[in-house]
Amino acid sequence: MKNAAEKKTLESALKIADVVSERVESLIVDGVLKPGQALPSERRLMVKLGVSRSALREGLKVLRARGIIETSQGRGSFVAALNTQPALTPMMHLLGSQPRTLYDIFEVRELLEAESARLAALRGTQADFAIITLRYEEMLAANHSGVGESTRARLDYAFHLAICEASHNPVLVHTLSSLTDVLLSSVFASVNNLYHRQAEKRVIDRQHARLYKAVTGKLPEQARKAASTHITSTIACLKEIEAEEQRLVRATLRLNGWE
Repeated sequence: MKNAAEKKTLESALKIADVVSERVESLIVDGVLKPGQALPSERRLMVKLGVSRSALREGLKVLRARGIIETSQGRGSFVAALNTQPALTPMMHLLGSQPRTLYDIFEVRELLEAESARLAALRGTQADFAIITLRYEEMLAANHSGVGESTRARLDYAFHLAICEASHNPVLVHTLSSLTDVLLSSVFASVNNLYHRQAEKRVIDRQHARLYKAVTGKLPEQARKAASTHITSTIACLKEIEAEEQRLVRATLRLNGWE
């Protein structure tokens, strides 16, 4: 009889542990807990999840076994770097390192970000819009702070990522996040080639403003169009810069008698 009772207690504890692990996984998928972020203390998690300490620890053990979280002595538990491996594959390296793939990367950005913007305007909450506003204001502040191009590119990307997170489509968010290193190359290209050109920079600022207002104004189709136009316009500007450089090279060669 005692063995049967103990078995039932164990099965109940395991079921609660599964519930704990599933709820923490949901927080990660929804972007509430991000890769590298520390989990709240055991006490806070117990209160938030409404479980005992033993059930919580069993649930965290399940997550560690799955590679979802990592625990460091003296530092606590952290969400694992879930997207590290894809970015290290040889194909990802090649895509990010070859200049001729730049426009292919922009095409992927247009597909992902146009739909992200539409869904963000459709599904975004006031909390989402507050985050987007913060990222937008940080990006604008960088225009007058004299920060380096690398920082400005990352702030630009963070603004677009915040919009994607507001789509509340975890697959879309994690797809974009897993491509961060590759997609950042297109943002760096924009910043390096366009931000120092006043006319092009003013166009980009207006496009970002339209995108921001359409998303936070909950205008799905306008948001989709604003995101798509932003990417296609950037592609056109970069191609024109390339053509301009090629014309300059040809003219210089003629001047020096090489043609």
